[in-house]
Amino acid sequence: MILDFHNHYFPPEYLDALSKGGSHFRVTTDRDGNPVLHSPGDYNVIVPGHRDLNVRERVLDEAEIQMQVITFTAPGTSIETPERAVELCQIVNNAFASACRARTDRFTSLGTLPMNAPEAAAEEAERVVGELGLPGVMLLSNASGVPLHEKHFWPVYERLNEAEAVIYIHPTYPVGVEVMERFMLMPMVGFLMDTTLAAAGLIYSGVVEQFPKITWVLAHLGGAVPYLAERFDRGFEAYPECREYCSVLPSEQLRGFYYDTVNFDDACLRLAIEFAGVDHLVAGSDYPHMIGSLDKMISSVTTLDLSEGEKDKIFGENAARILSLS
Repeated sequence: MILDFHNHYFPPEYLDALSKGGSHFRVTTDRDGNPVLHSPGDYNVIVPGHRDLNVRERVLDEAEIQMQVITFTAPGTSIETPERAVELCQIVNNAFASACRARTDRFTSLGTLPMNAPEAAAEEAERVVGELGLPGVMLLSNASGVPLHEKHFWPVYERLNEAEAVIYIHPTYPVGVEVMERFMLMPMVGFLMDTTLAAAGLIYSGVVEQFPKITWVLAHLGGAVPYLAERFDRGFEAYPECREYCSVLPSEQLRGFYYDTVNFDDACLRLAIEFAGVDHLVAGSDYPHMIGSLDKMISSVTTLDLSEGEKDKIFGENAARILSLS
């Protein structure tokens, strides 16, 4: 089985809510009639595969991909006011859960949270893993510029830890995005660095140690985590503040994370495997974003110098295990 862990879906109910209730996105339409959502340093062309699961299923059938974990995408609802973010998160999560119930053999999902409204985010986290029955959430790498390790987010982690849930960290535009608006530097560079920054903050703050039942997954092969983990260890050894809340070497903790394969370079994939092991990689495509590729998701893993059993783990077995699908 091939299970695509990293892809994005805009439910029609969410797009309808934007058109009726307003948004901080600037919304335009491209020449093909697709909505385009503009945010600082980035834009998303909402092609049919983003918003129509019938279209998506046909594409997956053609690519011989059996299942996807549908998630929202950056900047999510964090671009909105806290009150509007809460409302839109509920709409998105209800739509995700409904889609998964209707197509259980094809889709599961990770919910989204209004992290710019921390108390409501904790309540919605409980609803996502309880009432809606989803296996976890996707969090953006910062909450409207606030680091994920701040104490007012800990009630979110408490609820997800109790549920033994998955938390998938996907990047969003970082502080200082104004210097990244030319040449698409925000998604090309800023995204990857913000994931790395979020992971380091969660480690050094003690969040990962404090909530050991959470399964952590990082997008885009962890940003620069496999490359920089040794430097995180040197910081731990050198600086007392890096040991104030963190008692286990950062690299040891980060080897317990999972990493999606949305970096299709062979050398980078091999580095991630050397760092975290075959058991901690999950296949991802970034479909149907312009920068994503179902074909490269498959070919990049197929051509790795691994046994067929090891490739099967990356293609689906690892994800199925942490999502309790097997």
